[in-house]
Amino acid sequence: MKLIYNLCIVAALLIADIAYGAEFIAGTDDIPLPDGAKQIHSADIDFGNNEIRFNESYITSKKLSATKVLSFYRETLPQMGWNFKTAEENALHFERDMEILDIVIEKNKPLLIRITLKSKD
Repeated sequence: MKLIYNLCIVAALLIADIAYGAEFIAGTDDIPLPDGAKQIHSADIDFGNNEIRFNESYITSKKLSATKVLSFYRETLPQMGWNFKTAEENALHFERDMEILDIVIEKNKPLLIRITLKSKD
């Protein structure tokens, strides 16, 4: 079963590589960065161990709208094993195994997005 799961993850990564250029949020191995967006590395927070994980990153774009970025993640993340949970006006929430992923639009002009990946309690 774990082999099938791992093969699915590899397949999803290959799909993301072909479709989106395979650039990922630093500190993660499967949260893609949309084309036209840049990560603000000076704002990154990343820590954890085998039991807990916390990664908070910010991305920005002068080319993309908030709607485009939210649509990108809503379409792409389920292919990477993330289960969509809820949407708010400016946010998406996903879960996978023992992790929670929140994508929140902090500001529209210029576009600023907070991406938080953390372990479930």
